Amino acid sequence: MKRFALIGSAGYIADRHMKAIKETGNELVCATDRFDVMGRMDSYFPDAEFFLEIENMDKYMDDIRREGDPIDYVTVCTPNYMHPSHIRFALRNGAHAICEKPLVVYPEDMHIIKDIEAETGKNVYTILQLRYHPTILALKKQIEEGGDKIYDIDLSYITTRGKWYLKSWKGDAKKSGGVATNIGIHFFDMITWIFGNVKENIVHHYGSHKAAGFLHLEKARVRWFLSLDYSDLPPQATEKGMRTYRSITMNGKEIEFSGGFTDLHTVTYQNILNGNGFGIDDARESIELTDFVRNANPVGRKGDYHPFLKKIF
Repeated sequence: MKRFALIGSAGYIADRHMKAIKETGNELVCATDRFDVMGRMDSYFPDAEFFLEIENMDKYMDDIRREGDPIDYVTVCTPNYMHPSHIRFALRNGAHAICEKPLVVYPEDMHIIKDIEAETGKNVYTILQLRYHPTILALKKQIEEGGDKIYDIDLSYITTRGKWYLKSWKGDAKKSGGVATNIGIHFFDMITWIFGNVKENIVHHYGSHKAAGFLHLEKARVRWFLSLDYSDLPPQATEKGMRTYRSITMNGKEIEFSGGFTDLHTVTYQNILNGNGFGIDDARESIELTDFVRNANPVGRKGDYHPFLKKIF
């Protein structure tokens, strides 16, 4: 049984991590968050210590380490901009780090964290759960068996958000990385994992609510569109009362992977605990891709652009 600590235990995604720790037969020893209503922990680890200040959890972890019961893994579920500091916290406390997406916002932080990995002998793992999705695994195998064939991909992801979004840390591009990083990082990781590294990256539109562009990968031409805006939803979504729309087509054919997400965090933890988790180098391509998108000068509706852009300008 491995011993875990959790930073950011009140966040939405933390529930999946607690469930994964429980389902893999391990123990959450302590957790911290600024939010003090933590009834969710009672469903998984009612005996876990809880701290409102990370400094007090730091002291607790040091005390139990000195007593011979160290923490093995620290799970990081905090806002994006806090990830580098909390990953360092884990490594400096002699624990491996498991960090939610995105691993970091800025590529330079990866280099520093990699150095600290070497210094401490501990590892950093990231959550790239789409790589375990059965449909995505089957698609990757299909592409690998297809030789040098080039595919045409349309990626559309619209997940509507209320006025609160821009007032939270998620609406601050310096903290969240902006819309492409915050809601798009998993999809960018998925398509580069399947279709190869980026050869060309063109941004057609970039704003606080939406972004769109074109990627030329080793085995694909990808038109992508991401949005938080309800008005961008297509009729097939609004007519059903849906507030989220996700679509990936390959050569005009829809790739269906809307289900099968329930246990992917648990599968991720199983692989990490077996020594097969995804680390810094696995996350590099998508982090560098989204950093480029965030800093690019959009070219407008030119070239091979996503058709949803016609609704915007």
